[in-house]
Amino acid sequence: MTDPTQANDIIVPDDSRSVDADVTAQSPQPMLHSRLVTGMPIYYGWIILIAATIGYIMTSPGQTYSVSIFIEHFITDLGISRSLVSTLYTIGTFTAGMMMPLVGRQVDQRGPKVVVGAISALLALACIYMGFVRNAVMLGFGFLMIRMLGQGSLSLVSGNVINQWWVRRRGLMLGIAGVAASLLGSGLFPSFIHALIGRLGWRSSYQALGLLVAVVMLPVGIFFYRSRPEDYGLLPDGAQQATGDGRGDVLTMIEENWGRSEAVRTSAFWIISLGLASISMLGTGLQFHMVSIFEDRGLSAGLAAGAFMSIAITNALVRIVSGVLIDRIEARYLLFVALLGQTTSLLMAPRLPGASSVWVYGIILGITNSLQATVSTVVWAKYFGRQHLGSITGVASLIGVAGSALGPMPMGIARDVLGSYTPALTVLAVLPLALGIVVLTSRRPVQRHSTA
Repeated sequence: MTDPTQANDIIVPDDSRSVDADVTAQSPQPMLHSRLVTGMPIYYGWIILIAATIGYIMTSPGQTYSVSIFIEHFITDLGISRSLVSTLYTIGTFTAGMMMPLVGRQVDQRGPKVVVGAISALLALACIYMGFVRNAVMLGFGFLMIRMLGQGSLSLVSGNVINQWWVRRRGLMLGIAGVAASLLGSGLFPSFIHALIGRLGWRSSYQALGLLVAVVMLPVGIFFYRSRPEDYGLLPDGAQQATGDGRGDVLTMIEENWGRSEAVRTSAFWIISLGLASISMLGTGLQFHMVSIFEDRGLSAGLAAGAFMSIAITNALVRIVSGVLIDRIEARYLLFVALLGQTTSLLMAPRLPGASSVWVYGIILGITNSLQATVSTVVWAKYFGRQHLGSITGVASLIGVAGSALGPMPMGIARDVLGSYTPALTVLAVLPLALGIVVLTSRRPVQRHSTA
């Protein structure tokens, strides 16, 4: 008997496949058949949720909360300045962002299973490579690879696949994924890496992370990631098509599917994108320099690693709430609160009076990060539909990743030149405050259909 986990997706011509709930008609597409998908006793979207959550967690080696634990070792061992490390990180992250539209198109064209397999294999190799860097040029290339593959690509494809399988409860499902990713990703990995470096050294620690990605994410992605439920004769959320006698659940929502060029011409796309990107930029800068900011205030590196746990716990608690809320209220309200939280954290970071204030700081950052993550993973499918979601999120990810690239460099340069983070963080706090006001003016875009 064939093991269902080994079964390939087979194209079966079938004009009776379920029809997506679009406002425009679509030509019939050949249906895929998978024993794994159709043979499950539960709706396969739950398996997708578990697999994609693991995907979010496995982005950790390329996330700033993990890289920040290595920063002081890069500076000391490679003999380079903080400004240079920050600049290399900026260049690597920015260049990685340029690749996100291409990754998004590949997800639309080739499906998530193929794309996530390639991403996971390359991310594992990139982490192993990080253990061999010997100079600034090698470090810059390593930053490019781990940011492109971990923080950018694996996040994109994992969010995309959940959005495809869940529509009515999209926010809730992404909230659940966010809770696990917060606790096991940003909550666990900084302390885990800090302890690992103490035992193995920073080079072997990064290589161990590469092996972890290879052993965990590569098989999970290849065996369990799948494209849209409609491709397998299913409907999102486990709904059923209505039968001739009126029995069965009906997928009642009407979904507008925008093309990428349509979406990027709306003001809402740019207002939301810039709001999200500003949080990525400033939050990345704060996390990248977390250890140094804490040391300037007389706080230990171990306490900085522990601050990530405070952020993660808050993030986890807020993700479920924000996931439920975004299914019921406009995304702009949640983004506005996130931008106010970012303003507060920037003003607070260089003025932490002691260890007790670290938890308050972590709570504020946790709320900010949670709301930003909820909006960024839900809003594009909610506004523009699922048909071209990879291409649209690819452009949005470019803006977000490019934003995150710009955060560390000015903060690092300000620290080296001025001897303090305080002036730069105070000035930068104006940006999210101003964008928050603009975000409140944004409205959900309305698609204009031809009447001809």
